[in-house]
Amino acid sequence: MFYCYEVANFVEQDEREEVKPSIEMATQLAEALEVSLDYLVGSTDILLDKNIVAKILDIQKLKENDRQHVFALLDAFLKQTKLQSIM
Repeated sequence: MFYCYEVANFVEQDEREEVKPSIEMATQLAEALEVSLDYLVGSTDILLDKNIVAKILDIQKLKENDRQHVFALLDAFLKQTKLQSIM
C-alpha cells in the first residue's frame, strides 16, 4: 500500500527523471490513485468509472447470447438518448 509521502517522493523523482518505475510499482501507484495504467502513463485521457468497469467485466462473463441481448438493449437506449439530445 502506498502512503502519500511515498507517492509524492516517487512523482518528484519521476519528474526529475531520476527513476523509472517497474511495472509492479506503476500498477500499485495506479491502484492507489484509482486510475488505469493507461491513464497514469498518459496513453489516454479517459478516466473510467470503477462501477462501469465492473459492469463491463460482468457482461464479459455472460454467455454470448446474453451478451448480445445486453448490447442490443444498451445500443437502443444510447440511440434514443442521442436522438432526444438533438431534439
